[in-house]
Amino acid sequence: MVDAGDVPVFILAGGLGTRLKEQTEFRPKPMIEIGGRPILWHIMKYYSRFGFRRFVICTGFKSEVVKGYFLNYHSMNSDFTVKLGSQDITYHGSHHAEDWEVTVAYTGELTMTGGRIGRALSKYLGDAEHFAVTYGDGLTNVDLGKEFAFHCSHDKIGTVLAINPPSRFGDIATDGDIITNFSEKPELVHSWINGGYFFFKRDFSKYVDTSEDLVLEKAPLMTLANDRELAIFRHSDFWFCMDTQRDHDELQQLWQSGAAPWVARS
Repeated sequence: MVDAGDVPVFILAGGLGTRLKEQTEFRPKPMIEIGGRPILWHIMKYYSRFGFRRFVICTGFKSEVVKGYFLNYHSMNSDFTVKLGSQDITYHGSHHAEDWEVTVAYTGELTMTGGRIGRALSKYLGDAEHFAVTYGDGLTNVDLGKEFAFHCSHDKIGTVLAINPPSRFGDIATDGDIITNFSEKPELVHSWINGGYFFFKRDFSKYVDTSEDLVLEKAPLMTLANDRELAIFRHSDFWFCMDTQRDHDELQQLWQSGAAPWVARS
């Protein structure tokens, strides 16, 4: 079994977030906070629960905000004392356990999802045989360890998390555990849809390129499905995409209630 610590997680964090315009005028959507932390951090923290520790943040719009957050990670999340004469810094009460390797990759201001992945893979995939991909605005309580084990055991190029809330995202047609068609627009009210937590073999790099207008959910995934190389991992529990202000408010309420499903319980 492949060690999750060797599997890079590529997170799409470069979109404009136009439906959350009141919050994204000065920052990208993945940097909108829930409980005082960016939703991007919550996604990374969740992956880390299952041993994933290498992250490649694919940025575009307001990339400098993401860069600043990770360059100043400890000072953003701790009290500190700085001796101005020497610039020596002491952090107080810093209890960060994140042993993460974070690459912030600028992938173009207006580049679409497929092009962002293609550009980041060309530079930062390295020797990894498998990698993960997700969006910077979705939370879930799926067992990512089980999904990754499923991906490895099915010997397909890709695996996608499938969920079944009332459909407003891409529809998935299946034959057993294999996807036969990947449609951008839903056709059924209650069907399995793309939940956005993917695992791929490195061979998937042949399905994407660095084109600015390449959309991951169109040619790359549709072609992969037509080649019968895209497996489905079903999840019927919590999944939530922060697409509007109302969505953000619901996630914030979940956090404040102490019952956020994506948060580890002691």
